[in-house]
Amino acid sequence: MIKQERAARTREALLLAAAGEFRRHGYDKAKLSVISAEAGVSSGALHFHFESKAALAEALRNEASHSLRRAARLVHGRRTSALQALVDVSHTLADLLRRSSVVRAGFVLSCETEPDTGLNLRQEWQRCVQQLLAEADDERTLAQSVTQQHMASALVASTVGYEMLSRSNPEWLSCVTLTAFWELLLPTLATAQTLARLDPAGTDAAHRASASATATALRTGCAPAPVSPSAP
Repeated sequence: MIKQERAARTREALLLAAAGEFRRHGYDKAKLSVISAEAGVSSGALHFHFESKAALAEALRNEASHSLRRAARLVHGRRTSALQALVDVSHTLADLLRRSSVVRAGFVLSCETEPDTGLNLRQEWQRCVQQLLAEADDERTLAQSVTQQHMASALVASTVGYEMLSRSNPEWLSCVTLTAFWELLLPTLATAQTLARLDPAGTDAAHRASASATATALRTGCAPAPVSPSAP
C-alpha cells in the first residue's frame, strides 16, 4: 500500500511538472530532464511511469479528457434546458481549465499535437455545442433567426479564442468574463420567452458541478493554475 501511494505521488508530481514544462516551452522543446528535476525524481523514475515524452503528453491529454467529460456529464445530469446547459457547461469547463494546470496542459496538447488516439478536445467541445443547439431547436427555444451551423461556429470560435487568450491571462476564463459574453449573446440566441428563464452566470447546479469536478481533479494531481489579478 505504501509503495502504491508513493508511486501515485510520483506520477502526480511528474504530471504537474510536465504541465508546467509543456506550457512554457511547448511539446517539441519540452525536456524530460527538466520535468524529472522539477518533480524531484530521477530520470529512471520518470521512465518507469512514462516510457517517452509522447507517453507523458498522452497521459496529460487523458487527464484533461476525463476531467472535462466528467464535468460535462455532471452539468448535463442537472440540466433544465438545452440552452441553460450550454451556458452551464461553458462555465464549468472554463473554471476547470482556469484552475487546473494539468487539465489546461492536456487540453492544449490535445488541440495542438496529433495523438495516435485521435483525441481532440476542441473538436469534442464543438460536437457538444452542436448537440445542445440541436436539442434547443427541438425544444423550440432558439430564436427564429438563428442558424444552428453558423451559431455553433461562432460559439466555438469565441470560446476557443477565450481559451487561447487565457494562456497569458487566466481571467479570460473567469466567471465575470464568460457571464458578460453570454449576456451579449443570449438575446440573439434565445426566444424572448426562453431568455427570461436563462442565467448567463450559470445556475447553482453548474457551480456545484464545477466545484465537484475541480475537487476531483485536485485529488488526482491537478494543481491549480496561477491566476493573474488583472482582468481582460
